[in-house]
Amino acid sequence: MTTQFSDLNLHPQLMQALEERGYTEPTPIQAQMIPIMLTGADVIGQAQTGTGKTAAFSLPILQNLIPGQKRPQALILSPTRELAMQVAKTMEAYGAHLNVRVLAIYGGSSYGRQLSALKRGVDVVVGTPGRLLDLLRRKALDLGNVRSLVLDEADEMLSMGFIEDIETLLDATPAGRQLALFSATMPQAIRRLAAKYLNEPQSIVIKHKQLTVAAIEQRYYIVNQRDKLAALTRLFETEEISRALIFVRTRAGTGELSNALASRGFSAEMLNGDLSQDARERVMSRFRNDHIKVLVATDVAARGLDIDDISHVFNYDLPDDPEVFVHRIGRTGRAGKDGIAITLQTPREQRMLRRIESYTRQKQTKATLPSKADIQRKRKKQVVERMEVWLRRGRYKDELATVEELVAAGHDPLDVAAAALRIVRESEKQRPIESIGEVREWSSRRDPRAPRSARYARNNRDKGRGSKRVRADRSSGQSHEAGMVRLSLDKGRSHGLRPSDVVGTIAHHADIPGKVIGAIHIQDQSAFVDVPEQFVDKVLSKNGDYRLRSKEMMMVERA
Repeated sequence: MTTQFSDLNLHPQLMQALEERGYTEPTPIQAQMIPIMLTGADVIGQAQTGTGKTAAFSLPILQNLIPGQKRPQALILSPTRELAMQVAKTMEAYGAHLNVRVLAIYGGSSYGRQLSALKRGVDVVVGTPGRLLDLLRRKALDLGNVRSLVLDEADEMLSMGFIEDIETLLDATPAGRQLALFSATMPQAIRRLAAKYLNEPQSIVIKHKQLTVAAIEQRYYIVNQRDKLAALTRLFETEEISRALIFVRTRAGTGELSNALASRGFSAEMLNGDLSQDARERVMSRFRNDHIKVLVATDVAARGLDIDDISHVFNYDLPDDPEVFVHRIGRTGRAGKDGIAITLQTPREQRMLRRIESYTRQKQTKATLPSKADIQRKRKKQVVERMEVWLRRGRYKDELATVEELVAAGHDPLDVAAAALRIVRESEKQRPIESIGEVREWSSRRDPRAPRSARYARNNRDKGRGSKRVRADRSSGQSHEAGMVRLSLDKGRSHGLRPSDVVGTIAHHADIPGKVIGAIHIQDQSAFVDVPEQFVDKVLSKNGDYRLRSKEMMMVERA
């Protein structure tokens, strides 16, 4: 029997708001979550964006509010400003007939407005951890009356490095409050947080019946990491792109790639968490109004992005989670339209692509990049098409007079036309077709006869040599240990880097045992660390999360 909202014993005012929006039947997560949250029990909801989880926690919270209170009774933590604003707007809509006071708190907005609202009194606060913690430290935000607390998109908040802020905010709320945790994925860090703060939580897992839209064409191209930009620009010249969204792994990467594209004549801008709210809104406005064609974004910055007519989604960097891949490509092929999702895959990422195909149950098409000859033909075709448009219009009176003067001076009309086309195509010299190197199949460096454990390998290597180890060449690009890969860090001794920093940072963010990390060599401006081959993809995928005393630290594989 199908559950209806009328079966959930919600307030008449909430039912009225739902009916005004045409909602009669709850989604699966709403049908399971609402009855549990109405009892005040702690709960874990594993569901992707678009499953209706905002209503799943909003309706019970609104139902259980006590009228006439001044201090916040509910707190919702969100990873981004956009999601906080979206959730606050949704809760205001559901609580329209209850006179609910909802306040969105996030960085980049006026302190004065937020402080004034808190002084007047609010029922629900929706905000990002950083600004909430700031107001808490200023004693402007009192969480002592919070009865319900929601961690929305918990995996994203932890990946952004908010774990300490979140725990501080949790500790500032009463011990008996209800806690609801929502996360698309459940990595170990989320499980540890749940085990520490939730009291006998009930778990609800919602899986999409259809993970990817059938209308989305999915292709991948195998390229070397160093050739990704060249590959992308070739695709930009041959694909019919109306709007494109490009995903990269790090905030720094958004700036580098958008600048590189802009310098090559493609109208691109970046979208990342470093932008102020005003700057973000200006970028989004230019994108919606077709003043720019391309957005280069991180996964976190693209949360809450709701724009139709995105013809292409490019995975410039593959995500380390298949669910994130689904979220990305779902931004094209909307409203019944076709969409194209293109992945630039390095040889070593083949396993990740296979994982994605297994998860989505959809095979991706391996494609060949356009050649230089293909692009030259495309450019010629575009010039001819533009010429034909003007020939049909016939609006070239001044230009025709110039041609007549040249013919009168003794030039052949065909030569004049050819010279004019040559001038038109001069701009192509500013867009050279960059070369792309041969792609070699990647294979594991591990000797199949070697033991898997790096520590065991080291012990065996040192047997018979006394207690003194053979020192590896510190400048070497490759590890001297079987099964290990050497990574390079852009921080060193002059930045205060210590071996414990390297081990702790990698182990925490990449979620691998610290004991498997091999030799560490710290130099003045950089450092090397050996990582077991099976963890390399995982470690590199967390670039953007690594910090050394609040400054970003990057890792790359040594050549």
